Amino acid sequence: MLFSDRTAAGRLLADDVARLALAQPVVLGLPRGGVPVAAEVARALGAPLDVIVVRKLGVPFQPEVAFGAIGEGGVRLISQATVRAAHLGERDCARVEEVERAELQRRLARYRRGRERTPLTGRTVVIVDDGIATGSTASVACEVARRQGAARVVLAVPVAAPQALERLRHEADTVVCLSAPPHFSAVGQWYEDFTQVGDEEVSALLAAAARTGTQPAEPARAPRHSPAQTGDVVVDAGGTDLPGLLTVPGDPAGIVVFAHGSGSSRLSPRNRRVAEVLNDAGLATLLFDLLTPAEAQNRTKVFDVPLLALRLTQATRWLRPRLPLHVCYFGASTGAAAALVAAAEPRSDIAAIVSRGGRPDLALTRLAAVRAPTLLIVGGADPQVLDLNRRAAARLRCEHQVAVVAGATHLFEEPGALDAVADVALSWFTRHLAPLGATTRG
Repeated sequence: MLFSDRTAAGRLLADDVARLALAQPVVLGLPRGGVPVAAEVARALGAPLDVIVVRKLGVPFQPEVAFGAIGEGGVRLISQATVRAAHLGERDCARVEEVERAELQRRLARYRRGRERTPLTGRTVVIVDDGIATGSTASVACEVARRQGAARVVLAVPVAAPQALERLRHEADTVVCLSAPPHFSAVGQWYEDFTQVGDEEVSALLAAAARTGTQPAEPARAPRHSPAQTGDVVVDAGGTDLPGLLTVPGDPAGIVVFAHGSGSSRLSPRNRRVAEVLNDAGLATLLFDLLTPAEAQNRTKVFDVPLLALRLTQATRWLRPRLPLHVCYFGASTGAAAALVAAAEPRSDIAAIVSRGGRPDLALTRLAAVRAPTLLIVGGADPQVLDLNRRAAARLRCEHQVAVVAGATHLFEEPGALDAVADVALSWFTRHLAPLGATTRG
């Protein structure tokens, strides 16, 4: 069986898992590749979605050989036989565990963004991965889930090596596997699209699940800064007056300038929702019309990316002396192409870029010149734009990622989809503004 991608595999797997009629299920994805699959299973079951992170403890001089593993909540599994065979002392083991424990905590913090771990005590735990080659990680995950109180452990995967699958039947109470091909060499060979999953995509999937009620609700975001001041402004874009909306919280960490897409404006409800999240987190925002009302009626100008990029550059020049902060761009649709073209200018000095359902292919000839870290957010149910973004990403020479919001279409109108966009965008901006510090431009 060949799967088109992880989302499609997850939907097929969800059908089989749903037939088990599980009581009080919790779905745990193995990061990173298992989480998009797990998201579909959790959605079908109406169950909480979380991650189960395990770290192998490798012998220092032969890291591929594990002498144990650790999991969340202080779970620690040690093979004393391997420790003795490798002549490891307590200090050797402690050093390895310290490093791996730090990495485990880093990943959990990045994935959950402050949410509590979903309790497993007395629950049926469904552990999901995108496939199994050796089964070692899945085996440890099953044991970790039991140590955390799981009453029953179900292991569910789209594809697995037959030998590994047989071993795992002794580790889990139930194993669900759609395909166990005899000529198995690697998980990726059974997927048409096996693009690497990034931390940002994992975080976005968990955030979306939290907001659609498939896990305990995320605590409300408490503003970390004094209330924002919002006001209408007139942006002077090279002699053309364009209406805008400027919001500045107390002591802002930076400012995000929005470039809307075709047929939209500074009043875009989607961009304004994202801007609210950024404002709550202490980022200033500027939403403005890139075209005059008359220009907006001209379809040629609506898709004139060089003109839109010029307006964005001019607006940035107008903004800098008024608010001397590090500038980021958030672009949607054709606005994303404009943001990339503007950021490709030699003196643009943009801190970071986020594209939502963007058309970076319209900036193809300028992509290699972009220096600002760029995040391309695309809906998983928007295949054409997803393909365009992945092709464009291959041309970028700056730090970049493609984040896929599972199940989202082009406008991110699905429940929780836009919140996932806001979370991922906020993370990208704050991550790249932090090293720049709170200093302003001189």
